[in-house]
Amino acid sequence: MIVASTRSAQPHLNAEELGTAILLVPPLHEQAAIVAYLDKATADIDTATDRARREIELLGEYRTRLIADVVTGKVDVREAAAELFAV
Repeated sequence: MIVASTRSAQPHLNAEELGTAILLVPPLHEQAAIVAYLDKATADIDTATDRARREIELLGEYRTRLIADVVTGKVDVREAAAELFAV
């Protein structure tokens, strides 16, 4: 696809202009050091994200179980409903 390779979402930025641009790339060992730093710096975020996903999953399972228990009569919600609507 030639069209896709010559267009950009950035106005006035095209392959001709980029062809003359100088792009500085750090040496491979510096790139590896940057990646290692970012992996370490974002590890806590990754852990928190994983924990939040697991909690969401568990809440979904709890909701499903609670609905099933109410439908089958294992949990009586009449008293809770009465309290909720007794304003």
